[in-house]
Formats: sequence, C-alpha cells, structure tokens
Amino acid sequence: MAFKIHILVMLFLIISTFSPVKGEDEMRLTSPDFEHNHNIPVRFTCQGEDISPNLYISEVPEGTKSLVLIVNDPDATNGNWDHWIVFNIAPDVRVIPENSIPGVEGMNDYGRPDWGGPCPPRGTHRYFFKLYALDRMLSLPQGVKKAQVLKTMEPCILQEAELIGLYTKH
Repeated sequence: MAFKIHILVMLFLIISTFSPVKGEDEMRLTSPDFEHNHNIPVRFTCQGEDISPNLYISEVPEGTKSLVLIVNDPDATNGNWDHWIVFNIAPDVRVIPENSIPGVEGMNDYGRPDWGGPCPPRGTHRYFFKLYALDRMLSLPQGVKKAQVLKTMEPCILQEAELIGLYTKH
C-alpha cells in the first residue's frame, strides 16, 4: 500500500512539474479574435480595417496601479517594429474592445501615437502583445517612444503576460 502511495505521489510531482498550464495567479492576455501563435485576422491589419483587436485581461496581480501594453514585431527587417504602445491603462480593465484607446498612447514605428496593424513586407511575422502590470502610474506624455516607457516602467513591473499572433501579407 505504501508503495502505491509513493508511486502516486511521484506521478503527481512529475505531472505538475511539466504541466503547461499557467498558475491560477498569473496574469493572462487573450483575444477572442485569434488564438496564441495563430493568425491575426486581416481586418486588424494594413490590408483590412487596420484596427486593434479585442483583448481580454485576467488575473491581474494585487497591488497593480496601471497596465502597459506593447505590441511589436521582432521579425521586422530592422529587427523590431513597434505597432502599439499604450500605458496608464486602468488596473481594473478586463476587456480592451477593438479599435479603442484604453490608455495613453506612445509613438509607434509608423510615427503615430496609435495602433498600426501588421503589414509585413514578406513572409510570416510574429506579433508579440506584451502586457505589464505595474505598481504605479507612469508620468509620461502622449507620444513618448517605447524606450522611455520601458526605462520608466522597468523598476515597477509586478507581472507580465504575452499573446503572440501571426500574419502573412496576401
């Protein structure tokens, strides 16, 4: 009997160690428009309506005073292309509706403080939607560059979440 219990305990430890499921207390970022590591619909790109997708936020950590959302393409020709930078999003926001402005917008690499949808020149690119929970609001102006947002928020990060979308220009 003790041997069976020992085997069951070992199996539980092995399964829980390799489980891909995030912990219940980890912040999550999802979208009803596309699944993680799947294609972003055309309507959210330069070939469609070029509007931001719906995003859902859950499990925001206690003590969060603001959220930051950065969307970038690390597969761009220059090694990185920023599509959307939004900071000072209220910590109680759980849904960012499509084509909305949930906070203060920084300058994207299109030279605009707004959403700039996927528009890769060739091949399939990955679009990283990164959400950060911060322990304070950021005292930064609209149109600030991502580098300044990252520098200012770095000591304030409580938790991060990530959603990756893919897009190939047709």
